[in-house]
Amino acid sequence: MVEKIEFDESGKAVVCCVSDDMELQKHGDMLMNIEVYRMKKGQAVTFYFEREEMAVLLTEGEILYEYGDKCLTAKRESVFSSLPTCLHVAKQTKVVVTSLTDSEIIVERTENCTSFSSKFYTPADCKIEKMGDTQWEGCAKREVVTVFDYHNAPYSNMVIGEVINKAGRWSSYVPHSHPQPEVYYYKFERPQGFGASFLGEEVFRITDSSASFIEGGLTHPQTAAPGYTMYYCWMIRHLEGNPWTDRDIDPQHAWLLEEN
Repeated sequence: MVEKIEFDESGKAVVCCVSDDMELQKHGDMLMNIEVYRMKKGQAVTFYFEREEMAVLLTEGEILYEYGDKCLTAKRESVFSSLPTCLHVAKQTKVVVTSLTDSEIIVERTENCTSFSSKFYTPADCKIEKMGDTQWEGCAKREVVTVFDYHNAPYSNMVIGEVINKAGRWSSYVPHSHPQPEVYYYKFERPQGFGASFLGEEVFRITDSSASFIEGGLTHPQTAAPGYTMYYCWMIRHLEGNPWTDRDIDPQHAWLLEEN
């Protein structure tokens, strides 16, 4: 059976089997549902939501997306070696995802009464930013990928992207916050890898397939242990009348952005 990954209150992954009536209702203060599906070759999952838009992002494997009159395939060896492919659909859109090899997908969804045309994002559509190369002796060197946000999908209530956090370095840095809630889903190039997530005044251990649930207003820098390159998919929920467009730098750390 298809494995569906849910998360306990600490963000630790919990594996369960897929049932048509199962939804991730925990962490309701995130205002969105985040699910991870691991499928063996030949398995399929059908999605249809009356009131929710949905993004389906491939992390590894090869899958077939079927929606409307379209059948499109996507292939990805690893989040560490290639860029994402993501299908974004409005409410009341039936999507069938079939695994052509053993695969994993991330599903982000939230309520949105707006109807819009489905968009199939390929690596060529993604915005790629290399950050931290010349700052702080490279201690926050990372790659940030944005699939869609308010700038290229203003009709959406969501944002989705990825970060490659270099081994032994920091990301989501300098410490910043924003009123909108955010979720991180982590993977490590080596499964025994680990790191730390700083959420406000608390610190949590990050492991492979864990998640951080970041309430609006909390600063949230991240770090990976030396030797362990870390990936996370970042997903933000816009607030009504207040979409996420930028970061609010923690004033006590703003000096880090000064030249030299």
